Amino acid sequence: MQLQPKPEDYPRIRRALSVYKVTSVITGVMLLLLCAVMVMKYVFDVELFLFTPNAVAEFLPIVPEGQEAEFARPGFDLFKAILIAHGWFYVVYLIANFMLWSPMRWNFMRFLVLALGGVIPFLSFFLEARIAREVNQFLDEKEAALAASAVATDQDRQEGTA
Repeated sequence: MQLQPKPEDYPRIRRALSVYKVTSVITGVMLLLLCAVMVMKYVFDVELFLFTPNAVAEFLPIVPEGQEAEFARPGFDLFKAILIAHGWFYVVYLIANFMLWSPMRWNFMRFLVLALGGVIPFLSFFLEARIAREVNQFLDEKEAALAASAVATDQDRQEGTA
Protein backbone atom coordinates (compact mmCIF):
# COMPACT_ATOMS: atom_id res chain seq x y z
CA MET A 1 0.00 0.00 0.00
CA GLN A 2 1.39 3.37 -1.03
CA LEU A 3 1.35 6.15 1.53
CA GLN A 4 -0.87 9.14 0.79
CA PRO A 5 -0.03 12.79 1.44
CA LYS A 6 -1.36 14.24 4.66
CA PRO A 7 -4.17 16.81 4.31
CA GLU A 8 -2.19 19.36 6.31
CA ASP A 9 0.55 19.11 3.65
CA TYR A 10 -1.73 20.11 0.74
CA PRO A 11 -0.82 23.84 0.87
CA ARG A 12 2.88 22.92 1.09
CA ILE A 13 2.48 20.61 -1.91
CA ARG A 14 0.86 23.40 -3.97
CA ARG A 15 3.77 25.75 -3.17
CA ALA A 16 6.30 23.01 -3.96
CA LEU A 17 4.52 22.34 -7.26
CA SER A 18 4.80 25.98 -8.30
CA VAL A 19 8.53 25.98 -7.46
CA TYR A 20 8.95 22.70 -9.34
CA LYS A 21 7.23 24.08 -12.43
CA VAL A 22 9.49 27.14 -12.58
CA THR A 23 12.71 25.24 -11.95
CA SER A 24 11.71 22.57 -14.44
CA VAL A 25 11.33 25.08 -17.25
CA ILE A 26 14.54 26.94 -16.37
CA THR A 27 16.53 23.70 -16.14
CA GLY A 28 15.06 22.45 -19.43
CA VAL A 29 16.00 25.67 -21.23
CA MET A 30 19.50 25.59 -19.73
CA LEU A 31 19.90 21.96 -20.81
CA LEU A 32 18.91 22.82 -24.38
CA LEU A 33 21.42 25.69 -24.38
CA LEU A 34 24.05 23.29 -23.05
CA CYS A 35 23.28 20.84 -25.86
CA ALA A 36 23.65 23.65 -28.41
CA VAL A 37 26.97 24.59 -26.84
CA MET A 38 28.21 21.00 -27.06
CA VAL A 39 27.23 20.76 -30.72
CA MET A 40 29.01 24.03 -31.51
CA LYS A 41 32.11 22.96 -29.63
CA TYR A 42 32.46 19.33 -30.68
CA VAL A 43 30.91 19.39 -34.16
CA PHE A 44 31.89 22.83 -35.43
CA ASP A 45 35.05 23.27 -33.26
CA VAL A 46 34.16 26.81 -32.14
CA GLU A 47 33.48 28.60 -28.87
CA LEU A 48 31.55 31.83 -28.36
CA PHE A 49 33.22 34.70 -26.54
CA LEU A 50 31.47 37.94 -25.69
CA PHE A 51 33.03 41.41 -25.46
CA THR A 52 36.27 40.56 -27.23
CA PRO A 53 38.54 43.32 -28.60
CA ASN A 54 37.33 42.52 -32.14
CA ALA A 55 33.55 42.29 -31.62
CA VAL A 56 30.70 42.10 -29.15
CA ALA A 57 30.32 38.40 -29.91
CA GLU A 58 32.90 36.27 -31.67
CA PHE A 59 33.19 32.59 -32.52
CA LEU A 60 36.76 31.45 -31.98
CA PRO A 61 38.27 28.05 -32.79
CA ILE A 62 38.65 25.75 -29.81
CA VAL A 63 42.03 25.57 -28.12
CA PRO A 64 43.87 22.26 -28.54
CA GLU A 65 43.76 20.01 -25.47
CA GLY A 66 46.58 20.75 -23.02
CA GLN A 67 47.45 24.14 -24.56
CA GLU A 68 44.90 26.27 -22.71
CA ALA A 69 47.59 28.22 -20.80
CA GLU A 70 49.28 29.28 -24.05
CA PHE A 71 46.03 30.55 -25.61
CA ALA A 72 44.56 33.04 -23.16
CA ARG A 73 41.27 34.17 -24.71
CA PRO A 74 40.08 37.73 -24.25
CA GLY A 75 36.44 38.23 -23.41
CA PHE A 76 33.72 36.35 -21.61
CA ASP A 77 33.46 32.60 -22.35
CA LEU A 78 29.71 32.17 -22.86
CA PHE A 79 29.97 28.40 -23.29
CA LYS A 80 31.62 27.93 -19.91
CA ALA A 81 29.05 30.25 -18.30
CA ILE A 82 26.17 28.18 -19.71
CA LEU A 83 27.82 24.99 -18.44
CA ILE A 84 28.20 26.39 -14.92
CA ALA A 85 24.71 27.93 -14.88
CA HIS A 86 23.10 24.65 -15.91
CA GLY A 87 24.97 22.83 -13.15
CA TRP A 88 23.71 25.22 -10.48
CA PHE A 89 20.17 25.30 -11.83
CA TYR A 90 20.19 21.51 -11.84
CA VAL A 91 20.98 21.54 -8.12
CA VAL A 92 18.06 23.93 -7.52
CA TYR A 93 15.89 21.66 -9.70
CA LEU A 94 16.81 18.64 -7.58
CA ILE A 95 15.87 20.55 -4.42
CA ALA A 96 12.52 21.46 -6.00
CA ASN A 97 12.02 17.80 -6.94
CA PHE A 98 12.64 16.77 -3.36
CA MET A 99 10.29 19.48 -2.04
CA LEU A 100 7.50 17.97 -4.16
CA TRP A 101 8.44 14.30 -3.93
CA SER A 102 8.70 14.16 -0.14
CA PRO A 103 5.21 15.40 0.90
CA MET A 104 3.59 13.54 -2.00
CA ARG A 105 5.12 10.34 -0.54
CA TRP A 106 6.04 8.93 -3.92
CA ASN A 107 8.47 6.03 -4.23
CA PHE A 108 12.17 6.66 -4.85
CA MET A 109 11.97 5.58 -8.48
CA ARG A 110 9.66 8.55 -9.09
CA PHE A 111 12.31 10.86 -7.67
CA LEU A 112 14.91 9.37 -10.01
CA VAL A 113 12.63 9.92 -13.01
CA LEU A 114 12.10 13.53 -11.94
CA ALA A 115 15.88 13.97 -11.56
CA LEU A 116 16.42 12.67 -15.10
CA GLY A 117 14.40 15.63 -16.34
CA GLY A 118 17.46 17.81 -15.88
CA VAL A 119 19.82 15.61 -17.89
CA ILE A 120 17.69 14.31 -20.79
CA PRO A 121 16.77 17.06 -23.27
CA PHE A 122 13.05 17.96 -23.43
CA LEU A 123 12.14 15.52 -20.62
CA SER A 124 11.75 18.29 -18.04
CA PHE A 125 9.08 19.95 -20.18
CA PHE A 126 7.07 16.74 -20.54
CA LEU A 127 7.43 15.89 -16.86
CA GLU A 128 6.46 19.41 -15.80
CA ALA A 129 3.17 19.19 -17.67
CA ARG A 130 2.42 15.63 -16.55
CA ILE A 131 3.38 16.10 -12.88
CA ALA A 132 1.52 19.42 -12.61
CA ARG A 133 -1.63 17.87 -14.08
CA GLU A 134 -1.37 14.78 -11.88
CA VAL A 135 -0.69 16.66 -8.62
CA ASN A 136 -3.36 19.29 -9.26
CA GLN A 137 -5.92 16.60 -10.05
CA PHE A 138 -5.00 14.65 -6.92
CA LEU A 139 -5.17 17.73 -4.68
CA ASP A 140 -8.44 18.95 -6.22
CA GLU A 141 -10.07 15.55 -5.62
CA LYS A 142 -8.82 15.27 -2.04
CA GLU A 143 -9.70 18.85 -1.12
CA ALA A 144 -13.19 18.45 -2.60
CA ALA A 145 -13.69 15.26 -0.58
CA LEU A 146 -12.49 17.01 2.59
CA ALA A 147 -14.83 19.93 1.97
CA ALA A 148 -17.77 17.57 1.36
CA SER A 149 -17.05 15.66 4.57
CA ALA A 150 -16.76 18.93 6.51
CA VAL A 151 -20.16 20.05 5.19
CA ALA A 152 -21.70 16.69 6.09
CA THR A 153 -20.22 16.90 9.59
CA ASP A 154 -21.62 20.42 10.05
CA GLN A 155 -25.06 19.28 8.89
CA ASP A 156 -24.97 16.32 11.31
CA ARG A 157 -24.08 18.67 14.18
CA GLN A 158 -26.88 21.07 13.28
CA GLU A 159 -29.44 18.25 13.09
CA GLY A 160 -28.26 16.89 16.43
CA THR A 161 -28.72 20.25 18.19
CA ALA A 162 -32.12 20.96 16.65
